[in-house]
Amino acid sequence: MCRLAAYLGEPLFLEELIAKPRHSLMRQSLRAEEAKIVTNGDGFGIGWYGEREQPGVYREVMPAWSDDNLLALSQTLSSRLFFAHVRAATAGGIARQNCHPFRWGRYLFMHNGQIGGYPLLRRSLEAQLPDELYGERRGGTDSELLFLLMLARMQAGTPAQDAVLQVLDETLALMRERSITAPLRFAAVLADGERLHAFRIASDAQPPRFICAAARPAPSSPASRCARTSPAGKCCPMARW
Repeated sequence: MCRLAAYLGEPLFLEELIAKPRHSLMRQSLRAEEAKIVTNGDGFGIGWYGEREQPGVYREVMPAWSDDNLLALSQTLSSRLFFAHVRAATAGGIARQNCHPFRWGRYLFMHNGQIGGYPLLRRSLEAQLPDELYGERRGGTDSELLFLLMLARMQAGTPAQDAVLQVLDETLALMRERSITAPLRFAAVLADGERLHAFRIASDAQPPRFICAAARPAPSSPASRCARTSPAGKCCPMARW
């Protein structure tokens, strides 16, 4: 499993979230105290929005704690919306193209979790991709594949939150059709440069842990299967299937 962090708010230097805190993401990449997998050393990545519509991305296969460039970038990059991710590989090899976050156009996506029985489903899921997005497939992870399937629906006009749920529902249905009992677990963040969507979903009783913090509480609303879209300074309820 992986560790991730996302920020949306007033411009902030990345180091304030991923390097300086006592339990920063860089520290957790070496020793995560509240995780089944203590070390997340199979690569890392950051993504950030600046003055252009398309976000910047920096990804590497070395452990986050040993990359001086990551520390230097975090000290000089300031952004109102950024992602950071450290990887413990479950699907796909250790390669730069398998590191998060994934970028397409103005979208950024990162994920912690897995599709149960992914090797048995991969061919069927990839066959659902339109040619344009199949050509964008760079790595071998279930995370990237889910992202591309969601993009296909968003390109067809489906709102982002609905697109994510549709892909997960269809993936779970395929798992059940193939009698796969391993769970589908999904903690993820999707952004378009203006809004951030956070999700925490699982087909069993063990969704990946996900903490959503905010300067002030969000308006009360019924829990749903995913976190609500979050404007700056607001948090949202999370639940599971």
